[in-house]
Amino acid sequence: MSAQAISIDGLRVLTDGELIASAVAGRVDGFEELVRRYQRPITSYVFRMLGDYDLSLDVTQEVFIKVYNSLSKYSPEYKFSTWLYRIAHNAAVDHMRRNSITPQSLEAENADGSYQLQLESRVASPEQDRERSEWRTEIDTVVRSLPAPYRDLIVLRHSRDLSYDEIADITGLPLGTVKNRLFRAREMMREIFIQRGFTGV
Repeated sequence: MSAQAISIDGLRVLTDGELIASAVAGRVDGFEELVRRYQRPITSYVFRMLGDYDLSLDVTQEVFIKVYNSLSKYSPEYKFSTWLYRIAHNAAVDHMRRNSITPQSLEAENADGSYQLQLESRVASPEQDRERSEWRTEIDTVVRSLPAPYRDLIVLRHSRDLSYDEIADITGLPLGTVKNRLFRAREMMREIFIQRGFTGV
């Protein structure tokens, strides 16, 4: 959603900033509209990090509670969606730390500094095989197999279509680290695709 107000069927749609100002002033409908606007993408983002849909709903609820309690601290010099994703990122990471959640597949660093991907091996039913033949499902499977820090960056960059600068703001990582990890994440994905029999990547 652009920071500028847009018009739909002649009706003016409020900007995020206007909705925030309305919510801070005590209008509940201002905050409710922000939730409607961002609940689905935030739930999707948290789900990509945690891998559990019900848990993602709970964490997303926590995120919007934190957002509501922090709206008065929001600075309009920052894009609201970037600020929101940063809160969601921190909430998901905190949850993983509190509950000792480890990535679904681990990447072990060898003594020489190279990396060895350790992928889960699952026996799929014929029905699951048919589903996994679909490219979108295959991509999601590969993304989920990435170590959490890399998976997070891939989701922010390619699913949420955020810039490198926005990702750096959300994760708190230096811009160079974001670029390097994204490069490494794409290389890992390519290696995984090849291991899974997709050679044209």
